[in-house]
Amino acid sequence: MKVIQFTVPVADEGSVVVQEDILPYFYHYLHRHKEAQITLILKGEGTLIAGNYTQPFKAGEIYVIGANQPHMFKGDAKYFENQQEKNIHAIHIFFDHEHTLMGLLALPEMDAVRKFLTQARSSLQLPPQYEERFAPDVIRISRITGAERLLAFMHLLLQMTRQVKDWKSLSTGFSRHAYSESEGLRMNDIYQYTLEHYSENITLGKIAQVAHLTTYAFCKYFKKHTRKTYLEFLNEIRINAACKKIISGEYDSIASVAYATGYNNPITFNRVFRKVTGMSPSTYARQYRFGSENAHRDGLLLTLEELG
Repeated sequence: MKVIQFTVPVADEGSVVVQEDILPYFYHYLHRHKEAQITLILKGEGTLIAGNYTQPFKAGEIYVIGANQPHMFKGDAKYFENQQEKNIHAIHIFFDHEHTLMGLLALPEMDAVRKFLTQARSSLQLPPQYEERFAPDVIRISRITGAERLLAFMHLLLQMTRQVKDWKSLSTGFSRHAYSESEGLRMNDIYQYTLEHYSENITLGKIAQVAHLTTYAFCKYFKKHTRKTYLEFLNEIRINAACKKIISGEYDSIASVAYATGYNNPITFNRVFRKVTGMSPSTYARQYRFGSENAHRDGLLLTLEELG
């Protein structure tokens, strides 16, 4: 299992490389590469880990992952149940702006783009209101080659730099990319186990065994590498899963969401949910329903306007 250094399929494709994944599941190992990447999720959902940041991801979203940042798009468990289906679809644009494209980006006209790429070192998410604007550009880049692709890609960067305000940073204020390979393997094992067993009672003793450390050594090790405790990380993963359940509507009650995501006590779940999201689960559910109803209404109005 190669975790740290992922080799981008460059071949003779050029300085901007596109990989389109139409697969049963996402590449689900913690990995990094010297290229930065822009990723458009067309189908599928799950949990994104970028450095020591975690959040849910879903179709329609666009991410800029910084060069050499360990990351993983971990699809939901349901994608591993039927591996004959093409459950996910994503387009990744890889580019090495620190070497291959350095000369082009050194031009004075590219000053704003250079600053944007510096900002993107710890990874960014495109704000939702811009997704429909830029998704067709990413798709177009995946369909063309050669100089046309390079020019279209530089145009994409320029437009993102000029038009997009308030990018969502995926940085927690602590960035440590210099994992050794053995550290990367160990962190991958920790992340994988947590993502697959978050609904169970994961004790510190159990996760320390996964990492092949004593409990005390594990706590120090995890805090050193992520600047958060393991319990904080586990709560983030559980609350991410809870948010997805609430959004999907696949639950009978808030208490059932709590039990399904590893909490034995709904009161504890409410407290942790509020700490992670800034609101209670019931408020989150109401806000999502209200937003969905508005989106449906706006979409209907747009359709009616288009019809005449």
